Amino acid sequence: MKNILTVDLEDWFVVENLKDNIRFEEWDELPERVVKSTNRLLELFDYYDVRATFFVLGWIAEKHPGMVHDVSSMGHEIACHSYCHGRIDALTEEQFREDTRRAIGTIAEACGVVPVGYRAPSWSINSKIPWALEVLADMGFLYDSSVYPIKHDIYGEPGGPKQIVRLELASGRHIHEVPASTINILGKNFPVGGGGYLRHSPFWFTKKMIYKLNDNNRPAVIYIHPWEIDTKQPRVNGLTAFQRYRQYGSINTIERKMEMLLQTFDFSTVKDYIKRLVRKPIGFGR
Repeated sequence: MKNILTVDLEDWFVVENLKDNIRFEEWDELPERVVKSTNRLLELFDYYDVRATFFVLGWIAEKHPGMVHDVSSMGHEIACHSYCHGRIDALTEEQFREDTRRAIGTIAEACGVVPVGYRAPSWSINSKIPWALEVLADMGFLYDSSVYPIKHDIYGEPGGPKQIVRLELASGRHIHEVPASTINILGKNFPVGGGGYLRHSPFWFTKKMIYKLNDNNRPAVIYIHPWEIDTKQPRVNGLTAFQRYRQYGSINTIERKMEMLLQTFDFSTVKDYIKRLVRKPIGFGR
């Protein structure tokens, strides 16, 4: 079956793991490496004739419109990843709406595409802020991909949907939710297929988990960041051993793992997958 391939299009210094060390106001002063690593991903996807959904950070679209235009012109889906990578559960409803509006504007100006998909920074949409999905539906988004149904020190909504569903919202609107992939192991949701979970896991394990998802008629939602294949990204001082592991661990292996995934499985963009999807309505957290 078709699985789903996604990229969070951002640079190395924007991640939540580095927020205590790098402020948004410093971004302009830091060495940018996103173009080179994104081009490498594009070459890899093109070689295997695969199209992905790129969740584009508005700030990146503003700085590198040509790169975003190239991604779109190669047939990849352009979606939204906020403007400045701030956690949604740390914003007010109006701040979220304004950030999203600004991101849409910069993305559309860069490539002429108005995104219909959204992914929150750090998977930060959860049941504590139900207004976030209402805002996205009101702004015309077809789907959201911001829920990670696990427990985690930075993110997680354990009661969230574990498969792609159409959420019926309190306003009467609806939006599809495309959660990050998990497998139930001994009664707990175990994350697979993206970020550090993909980097640190042996390929045989990832492959086995994807086959298990597919056997249950669930696509794996694979996600990667361009900085994860950049072995020469700058090293930040003052990180704990755990933060260093999160940021730099296994980055010398991820490109080869991605290539093996592309050789082994079929992939689709989120938008194309949803076009083929028929699901019964389900409430958030059920």
